Amino acid sequence: MSLRINTNMSALNALRNVQNASDGFSRSIEKLASGLRINRAGDDPAGLIRSEDLRAQIAGLEQAISNSQDATNLVKTAEGALEEVHNLLRSMRQLAVASGNTGTNDLTALQANQNQIRSAINSINRIAEQTQFGTKKLLDGSAGVSSAVTDPTRIGGVFFGGTVYGQIGAATAAEYTVGTGMVTVEVTQEATRASAAGAALATGTTLSSVITTAGTIVINGVSVTTDGTETLGRILDKINSLSSVTGVVAEYNDSTRVVTLRATEYGSNFRVDVSDSANVLGLQSATVTAGQDARATVTVKDVNGNDITVYFTGGIGKTSGLRLSDARGNVILLKERGNVDDNTAYAVARTTAGDVTFQIGANAGQTAQISINNMRASQLGTGVVAGKSLADIDVTKAGGAEEALKIIDAAIQQVSKLRGDMGAFQKNVLESNMRSLAVAKENLTATESAIRDVNFAEEISRFTKFQILQQAGMSVLGQANFAPQAVLQLIR
Repeated sequence: MSLRINTNMSALNALRNVQNASDGFSRSIEKLASGLRINRAGDDPAGLIRSEDLRAQIAGLEQAISNSQDATNLVKTAEGALEEVHNLLRSMRQLAVASGNTGTNDLTALQANQNQIRSAINSINRIAEQTQFGTKKLLDGSAGVSSAVTDPTRIGGVFFGGTVYGQIGAATAAEYTVGTGMVTVEVTQEATRASAAGAALATGTTLSSVITTAGTIVINGVSVTTDGTETLGRILDKINSLSSVTGVVAEYNDSTRVVTLRATEYGSNFRVDVSDSANVLGLQSATVTAGQDARATVTVKDVNGNDITVYFTGGIGKTSGLRLSDARGNVILLKERGNVDDNTAYAVARTTAGDVTFQIGANAGQTAQISINNMRASQLGTGVVAGKSLADIDVTKAGGAEEALKIIDAAIQQVSKLRGDMGAFQKNVLESNMRSLAVAKENLTATESAIRDVNFAEEISRFTKFQILQQAGMSVLGQANFAPQAVLQLIR
């Protein structure tokens, strides 16, 4: 055995082990005190990286849940305001129905009703202009898409929602957000009315000529009977008096001596079925021509400036023009027969786009948008009476009550659609998203906890081990320090 005084290897070895046990004891105390397995990068470098990534994701999810809740509150604010607009529209409709009872109403009563309607219109405008969430206005059009017509001779209105279902180039049709820029319309097929043209009547027949043939003419299931003593004009008047039931009007051309029955409305949904078994008006073998819908290709811009092609079809409204709509409920209102003269593309309006965007996810690009259209009275009820909106209602004028009912019904549909869209957005996007984010947060938190949190049972065992090692090491170190004294026995 080598005996040395200057260098006590046993003591050094014991000291090293005591220090190791002391370091382990200190780290164990730190973990137990903090509750964390990883307190610094040196504890587990790879684990720290994963843990910090997960912590960032969890923090993002927490904020996204908060954002979604704020978005829900914003939508509720707007929807609550729209509910009041609905209440006002219902009261206006009631007043319009009352005003239509002209048999009992005098001008004073009508004016009183008009005053109430005007007050309701002012309230709707106030709601549209003042409803806001924080400082963000919701119903004034700044959060939706609005259009201004530039060709009022042929276009009655252009009404786009915040999104359109169309296609860019040859791509598959999809949903796109409308941007700013010109709207172009190319009419590819004009709307026509169904008709039935009969054979020429006898030479010299005029509207005052007596039709001596008795018989029954059946038009769209409605019978018109003549006894052989009525003039042609009288028979046509009888047919036209039933046009509100049959949807058909009768015309007579003096030069060709032909009676023609025409549908009152444009489009393929309106037919002319005629039976003239006695050939009273030469309609026994009438040539029937079906009506056709107007079709148009509309080009708008998306938010990136790309052209979106949207296809419209329809053909209703003899007096209010031709109404074209797509599957998304977007509408182009043409003036009556305003699509006949020119089938080339022309700019009709300029769109102004806006929406409310919410960050509903923890990562870039995880957003949701909703467009809230302008709810001012001038933007409600458009498209059913040419050139008029809710703001133009006047029940004191002749036919005003009937126009008012059409406009108010259209306004109610607009508000109902927007409320439905907002409700669907709240339920299917925001609330669903919050539930999904909560589950994701829970799972990520569990994963991060498994990486970073200390296992107390395991760490207590380790703490006890280091405590014992430290005590044992100190005892052994004391013994090792006495070993050099054995050398003194050699010099005694």
